[in-house]
Amino acid sequence: MFAAERRQAVLELVRANGMVSLRELARIVQASEVTVRRDLRRLEAEGLLARRHGGAVANEAPSYEPSYTEKTQVASAEKAAIANAAAELVSPGDAIVLGAGTTTQALARRLARLTDLTVLTNSLLVAQAFARSRGIEVLMPGGTLRGSIFALVGTVAEESISGLRMQRAFLSGNGLTAAWGLSTPNVSVAAMDRAMAATAAEVVVLADHTKLGVDTMVQTVPPEGIGHLVTDAAADAEEVAALRDLGIHVHVAET
Repeated sequence: MFAAERRQAVLELVRANGMVSLRELARIVQASEVTVRRDLRRLEAEGLLARRHGGAVANEAPSYEPSYTEKTQVASAEKAAIANAAAELVSPGDAIVLGAGTTTQALARRLARLTDLTVLTNSLLVAQAFARSRGIEVLMPGGTLRGSIFALVGTVAEESISGLRMQRAFLSGNGLTAAWGLSTPNVSVAAMDRAMAATAAEVVVLADHTKLGVDTMVQTVPPEGIGHLVTDAAADAEEVAALRDLGIHVHVAET
């Protein structure tokens, strides 16, 4: 990978996740930490990100929406662990919501072995994970395809699910804080996530450590609307404590 390509990859990864550690960046772009640290200094000098101890944070996280491809490259082990832990919250016979996202897709793969489940999703990738599962009924709204995340959004999609009542909604996003709740950079994505959350008796947020402490532009679920958080052991301890203080049940997945 040429230096310019590597720096662009580093920038996209930081923008996609708000904050990424130096070690994680080096692993993904397959370069030494010394090389990546030099890339971060240059990107910071250009005003594109800000360095922090052990990594970097994005300057424009509130409005930047990462693509599905960008999301798949970060915290993959943590997302798999979160999916395993979240699967414990689902039992045969449940009616659940799975939103769009790489972590919810990982959860769908874990749940595909169940034989009695009803799943509402706007994600083409989540639906695909259940395509060969016997006994799992998948409900999908109409709407407009948002190709960057392989999900259906829009007024038609929102209205088509308004009469449904599900037990739990498993949602991901781009940021989660005790002050702002779950958020995403895109208005139409946020509106669809809110509509899916409204169908459920309880909301479960799936968020790896790169999402905690990050606020993005549009609120999806306010803090008081979140029942459970499933995260990983690297999540910021102060943010986790603040979320627990709000009465949110926090489940820490071990990688």
